[in-house]
Amino acid sequence: MPEKTAGVRGNPPGSSGRLWVVATPLGNLGDITLRAKEAIATCDLVACEDTRVTGGLLRHLSISKPMLAYHEHNEKEVAVQIADKIAGGANIALITDAGTPGISDPGFRVTRECRKRGLTVTPLPGPCAIIALLSASGLPTNAFRFIGFLPPKSAARMRFLESIKTADETVVLHESCHRISDFLDEMLEVLGADRVVCVGRELTKLHETIRTAPLRELVPALKAGSLKGEFTVAIAPAEFGL
Repeated sequence: MPEKTAGVRGNPPGSSGRLWVVATPLGNLGDITLRAKEAIATCDLVACEDTRVTGGLLRHLSISKPMLAYHEHNEKEVAVQIADKIAGGANIALITDAGTPGISDPGFRVTRECRKRGLTVTPLPGPCAIIALLSASGLPTNAFRFIGFLPPKSAARMRFLESIKTADETVVLHESCHRISDFLDEMLEVLGADRVVCVGRELTKLHETIRTAPLRELVPALKAGSLKGEFTVAIAPAEFGL
């Protein structure tokens, strides 16, 4: 049984603060956890990827907090600012636009800077697109490899697919709506018609779709519907069959 603990606690007087790594909903705001809400409500500052997106979440939660924007273009510099504030006693909630910070999203440099200084970093687990898809995919999950986003060039994606033709673990990645159609064709060409793949679109949102099938069935089925939105793809091991 999981240990029962208190939610979010403050820091002893005179101590340094804490970085709360807070997972937030992928799309359905009902997926916010009680601990995530408490951390955001009691922190001194919210460090977020986009203040406009996070502002909407805070309004939904009826919480008003100062926000500091960090993203791929300023994360190196802002990580130092965040760590300085925590060293001075501040409690900061680190969130991204959706899902878990640092998992194919900004956040790595912030947590690294805090770890380098010996500051307390506490994860608040919650929504994560790759875990959500794997849990519903029907593919083996005893071992999997997460790739993130593939290169935008077709030749680079084809080389990657060649490298996993004989993979013995499930491979999970994100793909852009602008490239998903081409990527489906590339998988069919390189991996073959019998390779089993699961594609999740708009996970947790109103138009969520999750399909698992051999590529010979999956590609035409997906292309017959909408290819708008955010995609996560899980490619089964080479010898796996439904």
